[in-house]
Amino acid sequence: MKAMILAAGRGERMRPLTDATPKPLLTAGSQPLIGWHLKSLAEAGVADVVVNHAWLGDQIEARLGSGAEWGVHIAYSAEGDALETAGGIATALPLLGEAPFIVVNGDVLTDFPFARLIDAARKLDGERRLAHLVLVDNPAHHAAGDFSLAADGRVLDAPGLTFAGVGVYHPALFAGLAPHRPARLAPLLRAAMAQGRVSGEHYRGLWRDVGTIERLAEADAIARGWR
Repeated sequence: MKAMILAAGRGERMRPLTDATPKPLLTAGSQPLIGWHLKSLAEAGVADVVVNHAWLGDQIEARLGSGAEWGVHIAYSAEGDALETAGGIATALPLLGEAPFIVVNGDVLTDFPFARLIDAARKLDGERRLAHLVLVDNPAHHAAGDFSLAADGRVLDAPGLTFAGVGVYHPALFAGLAPHRPARLAPLLRAAMAQGRVSGEHYRGLWRDVGTIERLAEADAIARGWR
């Protein structure tokens, strides 16, 4: 199974830190933010990882290299200008293959066990679903949430919980999208939800959206206790 880490964002809310350093390379504890994802994916047995980049992407490739430091192999999808989430994934599909794959935002800190998504990926084909999303309790900065979770595990297009930026997608979700063109993920997910083709789970463990300098400081304090 393969995974993709989204690392192309400019990080406007974290300027001036991101003027010289891409957001996924900002440090939390002993690692760049993206390093914790690489470590967790390797521990889950996911060794093939695609990383997209745009802003200061040369720094990302220089720091992460082949991925050997974390026990993974990294392939890079360079975008030039950021293509938004769906556009970035559609552009990277030739690197991701034809099977369901994990996607995680490069600017979150979480101890979510990625091995759980391997089982979720196996079910997507069997149940004709297009995505499986990890949802979390709403943080203070996003109190309304994004989606809700039905009793049968379907994700519904109604506020309730927050999308964690962690999920599994079937390549068919991106059918019809042209590579190298900007495209948003939310409309694709909502269309699939309307067909009952998105499952999900509610994760109650550690999750932080590291979207501001203040939240980076919090993430750094948390990660200082990790190895």
